[in-house]
Amino acid sequence: MWQESQSGTEYVTVNDDDVLAEGFERNRPRLRAVAYRMLGSFAEADDAVQEAWLRLSGTDGGEVGNLDAWLTTVVGRICLDMLRSRRHRREEPIDGRPVADRPAVADGADPEREALLADSVGVALLVVLDTLIPAERLAFVLHDMFAISFDEIAPIVGRTSAATRQLASRARRRIQGAAPAADAGTGRQREIVDAFLAASRGGDFDTLLTLLDPDVVLRADAAAARRGGTSEMRGSGAVASFFAGRAQAAVPALVAGAAGAVVRTPDGEIVVALRFGVAGGRVVAIEAISDRDELRRLGVR
Repeated sequence: MWQESQSGTEYVTVNDDDVLAEGFERNRPRLRAVAYRMLGSFAEADDAVQEAWLRLSGTDGGEVGNLDAWLTTVVGRICLDMLRSRRHRREEPIDGRPVADRPAVADGADPEREALLADSVGVALLVVLDTLIPAERLAFVLHDMFAISFDEIAPIVGRTSAATRQLASRARRRIQGAAPAADAGTGRQREIVDAFLAASRGGDFDTLLTLLDPDVVLRADAAAARRGGTSEMRGSGAVASFFAGRAQAAVPALVAGAAGAVVRTPDGEIVVALRFGVAGGRVVAIEAISDRDELRRLGVR
């Protein structure tokens, strides 16, 4: 593509790669929001968006008619594949993989925006979304949260528009019927998380069980999984056993606007952040984050 702007006798040319990269950067925040709601993890959302960029960079720009729709479709399919894969490897560790070249993330990421994004979904809601089959979750997220038409969603899930509408409707009914009570206020969250940390330090397995929802989910990004040995764990018994005797160096913190804890090195660098989702007076979800870029974006206080 040629973009002509004349200043005297000087012309500026813009090739297809530049146009695609610019369009991708314009779409990045929306794509990350879609992926986060689909996957429930900032780290996995970034992986999905990264994969979309790799696919776009290997595509002839002339084949992409509507870039916004093309990217939404690709990210949706990537997330769908990740959700399906997740169901087949519930407790297998994630192998770290190098990040390929991509357009750089804009400097000055706003922690408040990250907190608002997390709060708009709610960790408790993400736990409920996780009970849906992947196709239901995608249909619900894209239609109800991003107002994408069923005609556009249908090719992603491989269904007719009518069948896709039914997927979203079924997901909506399940969410309305199964959603736990709204997350407790920050003060109550803090009390529960502090009690959890104290029980963890003291190895008090029974108290940990009382503080954990029976269906609690623990997830770790790739960097945290390498430290702790697991990327996902489910059930109060397994999570209580994992944390009993741990958290010796953890201190309370606000992580992406939610009650949490961090572990620091002696010189103050955060090496692990724990974000807790609290509903109904119990911990329903824990996310462990060690990726350095993600820790910088979280806005830990």
